[in-house]
Amino acid sequence: MLTKKDNLIPFLMAIIKPFQALRPKPELAKQVASRPYDVLNREEAITEAKDNPYSFLHVTKSEIDLPEDVDIHDMTVYKKAKENLSRFIDENILSPEEKPSYYIYQLVMPARPELGASGRSQTGLVCLSSVEDYFNDVIKKHEFTRPEKEKDRIDHMLATKAQTGNVFIAYRDVATINDLINSWKKTHDPVYDFVADDGIQHTIWIIDKKEVINSITELFQTSVPNTYIADGHHRAASAAKVSQRLPKNENAKYFLTTIFPASELTILDYNRVVKDLNGLTTEKFLRNLEAAFTVEKTNQGFSSKQMHQFGLYLDHHWYKLISKEGTYTTDPIGVLDVTILSKNVLDKILGIKDQRTDKRIDFVGGIRGLSELEKRVNSGEMKLAFSLPAVSIQQLFDIADSGNVMPPKSTWFEPKLRDGLVTHTI
Repeated sequence: MLTKKDNLIPFLMAIIKPFQALRPKPELAKQVASRPYDVLNREEAITEAKDNPYSFLHVTKSEIDLPEDVDIHDMTVYKKAKENLSRFIDENILSPEEKPSYYIYQLVMPARPELGASGRSQTGLVCLSSVEDYFNDVIKKHEFTRPEKEKDRIDHMLATKAQTGNVFIAYRDVATINDLINSWKKTHDPVYDFVADDGIQHTIWIIDKKEVINSITELFQTSVPNTYIADGHHRAASAAKVSQRLPKNENAKYFLTTIFPASELTILDYNRVVKDLNGLTTEKFLRNLEAAFTVEKTNQGFSSKQMHQFGLYLDHHWYKLISKEGTYTTDPIGVLDVTILSKNVLDKILGIKDQRTDKRIDFVGGIRGLSELEKRVNSGEMKLAFSLPAVSIQQLFDIADSGNVMPPKSTWFEPKLRDGLVTHTI
């Protein structure tokens, strides 16, 4: 099998490998599967795992099994995670695969007409990706990470000796890989197939035939020069740093990923709500907008599919904002609508310099719809809201390839992978 060191491959290419996943019994899959640890706070996780001793949240957010006065980053939380994972294994709730395998993961999201969202399906390959590729930038990134969030997952991995969170990765389509995966789906029965409480259908197939495994591995090493982290930058960074702490641990040299071809993915909009007008009256604020935008009042909520157009909700009215020529640049970062809004409105007019730390701004995933923006403003919690066009997959690739990073909260991927269905032990 070809490797990076072979002279036949002049450039670094993506290295993936099969693994013996720790996974649940088929009859317990729906109960075990849980939403990612970082989309739930403690109270929400307690509610979601209530009366379900099989929920993987007992591993990923083990603070739910400890007194409320225990800090979520206290070492007892990570010890509890280890204890709970060991219990799942001892009670045969989770068992290791008999031999290294790849896994096909299909998610189907039903239509949500109230949000303007059509039903859609996406299929990816669950595998291990190389930490070496992460450091060599074969795996591209587009976000900064925060040390405190990295430390949380580092401590969790070191305590549990497992990677419980899946990193969501994209790559440019390779027709032969797509054909191979689609063929397997059509000719084999899934090991899991269930609809979660949120209506998302999760289906997983095991690829355990050696010849097919070898073909997939080699296709990536010869046809995929780069993969791109779509969601899970902190999980990936944490896994990479754990590998440095465990240099003799071969399993730690790889981390858990699900890799999707670009054609399977859709990025949703990621909208903004702001608490105040930075001391301005509504009239003065709207006049200031006219320096960079054409401002048009609309009779209904506005969510643009076209670049450089925004919706504004203020004082129970919707406005359409159209960027004027010359008010933005055309480089990979400057052309992004999140950059245009940040530069010409949030920073220049509203005085929000750092969206990561400023308490006056919050972010609303597009899956919640325009009604959520109206609700946040009408309640008095926020003063105004902005709807933005979604970033495209190609824009994500362009930014990562250029070595730049996106502004915070630029992309929202839906549906999300469930934790607990496949775990990589280290």
